[in-house]
Amino acid sequence: MKSVITTTISAADAAGRFPTSSDLESVQGNIQRAAARLEAAKALADNYEAVVKEAGDACFGKYPYLKSAGEAGDSQEKINKCYRDIDHYMRLINYSLVVGGTGPLDEWAIAGAREVYRLLNLPTSAYIAAFVYTRDRLCVPRDMSSQAGVEYTTALDYVINSLY
Repeated sequence: MKSVITTTISAADAAGRFPTSSDLESVQGNIQRAAARLEAAKALADNYEAVVKEAGDACFGKYPYLKSAGEAGDSQEKINKCYRDIDHYMRLINYSLVVGGTGPLDEWAIAGAREVYRLLNLPTSAYIAAFVYTRDRLCVPRDMSSQAGVEYTTALDYVINSLY
């Protein structure tokens, strides 16, 4: 799984060199942010059911036409799949917070996601709306500390940007 540490080591190894001072500074910064990332991961894990439900509700609230005949959410089964997809992304965001890199998202969600959604006639804008709502709903310090909030919103922004 890709993280800042594994990426740094892999790049140095591929170049046949030791990690540079810049490489080590990057790793050190990643380690220094670990406590904030783990705080964000714990807060998400403790509340993920509510986060997923609110995100899905926001998605269908913004795009109610999705529940119309012939659309991506025209049956309860399809609506449930939307919530399942949001849940999947939120778990991968949690994993990314734990490992300190985007590896889980890159490997299990982002690679090819837009193409899959296009083939299945699922609008990425609906997922973007769900994750934007989740990001904007965050309240510091109610939900987590300021630094944990930065780590969490950075991960959400990464997903949002990948879906454009």
